Amino acid sequence: MKLQLALDLVNTEEAIKLVEEVKDYIDIVEIGTPVVKIEGLQAVRAVKEAFPQLQVLADMKTMDAAGYEVLKAAEYGADIITILAVAEDESIKGAVAEAKKLGKQILIDLIAVKDIAKRAQEVDEMGVDYICVHTGYDLQAKGQNSFKDLETIKSVVKNAKTAIAGGIKLETLPEVLKSNPDLIIVGGGIANQDNKKAVAAKMQDLINQKTFA
Repeated sequence: MKLQLALDLVNTEEAIKLVEEVKDYIDIVEIGTPVVKIEGLQAVRAVKEAFPQLQVLADMKTMDAAGYEVLKAAEYGADIITILAVAEDESIKGAVAEAKKLGKQILIDLIAVKDIAKRAQEVDEMGVDYICVHTGYDLQAKGQNSFKDLETIKSVVKNAKTAIAGGIKLETLPEVLKSNPDLIIVGGGIANQDNKKAVAAKMQDLINQKTFA
C-alpha cells in the first residue's frame, strides 16, 4: 500500500519545498493537473530531478492522443501518467501500449464515470496498472467522497491495482484503509496542514500498521 501526495495548487518551487518536508513518508509525488497546465511538464522534470528516489505521477487527465501524451510525459520524467476512464477505449489501449514500451505505468481516473463497476471492469481488461476512484474538488465541496466507490471497484477489479483520491484526511484515513486500496492519494490532507511532516508520518504509520497487520 502506497501513499501519494497530490500537489495541485502550487508552483514548481513551492512543490519542491513541500515535498522536501514529507519526502521520507510518501512514495509518489503527483504533479496535479492545474500545475501541469500552468507550469508545464517542466514541473514534472524538476520534481523528479529533485527527488529521484520517489515516483512522480503526471496527472495529465488525458482524453485523446493518449499514446503521444504518455510519450511526452515520460520524456519529462513521469513514472505514472493518468488517463480518464471516460476516454475512448482506443485511447486507453494506446496509452497502455506506449507506457509498457517505455516501462511506465498508467493510472485510470474514474472521475465523472456514472457506472463505476462496469467501466472499472472494462479498463481492467485493457492492462492498466491502477484504477482510481476520485471525487473531484467540486463534489468534495458538497461533502461527497469516494469511500463506497472504492469498495465497488475492489469487488470487480481482478488485475489492476486500486487507488482512491478525494477528500482523504488523517481522520478519515482509517475508514479508507478498511477497503485495502493499493494506493492512497492525499492532497490538502497533507499539503494544507501546518505540520505537514507530522501528518504525513502519521498517515504512513497507519498504512504500515494496516499493511503489516
